[in-house]
Amino acid sequence: MTAHPWRQRLYHLLLWIVALLFFSPVLWIFMAAFKSGGEIVSPTPVFIFRPTMDNIIRVIQEPNFLDYLKMSFVLSIGSVLIAIVVSFLAAYSFSRYRPTGTNFIMFLLLSTRMVPASAVVLPIFLMYTVLGWSKTFHGMILFYAMFSIPFSLWILKGFLDGVSLRYDETALVNGGSRLHTMFRVVLPQVKPGLVAAFIFNILFVWNEFLFNYILGGQGTTMIPVLLATGVKQGGMTDWSFVASISLIYMLPPIIAIFFFQKYLLVGMTFGTVRGEV
Repeated sequence: MTAHPWRQRLYHLLLWIVALLFFSPVLWIFMAAFKSGGEIVSPTPVFIFRPTMDNIIRVIQEPNFLDYLKMSFVLSIGSVLIAIVVSFLAAYSFSRYRPTGTNFIMFLLLSTRMVPASAVVLPIFLMYTVLGWSKTFHGMILFYAMFSIPFSLWILKGFLDGVSLRYDETALVNGGSRLHTMFRVVLPQVKPGLVAAFIFNILFVWNEFLFNYILGGQGTTMIPVLLATGVKQGGMTDWSFVASISLIYMLPPIIAIFFFQKYLLVGMTFGTVRGEV
């Protein structure tokens, strides 16, 4: 039986209200980025105003802003690419060979993401200091790769479990090597999982603050650290700075999510189960 039209309309209206409520802080930031300082802090909300680009221009002209933005892209994309390669190899091993205790190992790997960052920042900082990796580019990119591997492995194993073993068997019987089977036969079957894992982890690294602030240096600083350290101007919160830099920094992930949203939905449900060849 189909729902009554009025119930369906009411349901859609409720969904729109909830979506708009969640989007309202983002809308406020977007609007504030084009307001003057007085309009942002006005006791009465200002909805009709003359947009200005002064705030955006001031942020772009901020010393080292473009360097920090470039570093955000480099660390996020570079570390997640490393993590995806390592995770695919590990996920293939867990999915196809199923070593003893696979489920427990997967639980342990994923549980590392459940530990609060503040609980591990001190031991990681001491380890990085001893190794001489603190405030270095390779130290940060390896940390974020390590940071991204558990979740990527968790997603990719779910996808690989949905790919029939007949793909591997057929390729091996026809003379293909194990590497050929992995990268030319199985890998194309899990492309949605690769994209989902990539986007999810890009978002995690893109927004990470604590470890970049503690472990990073002048040459490895990302935008969240700049936002936290530059928010105070003359002893007061500079809301135009906060809104402008937030707008610029939110646009890349918003665009990525818009174009790859179908992969994110599939990633959250562990992909689709494929039939056998």
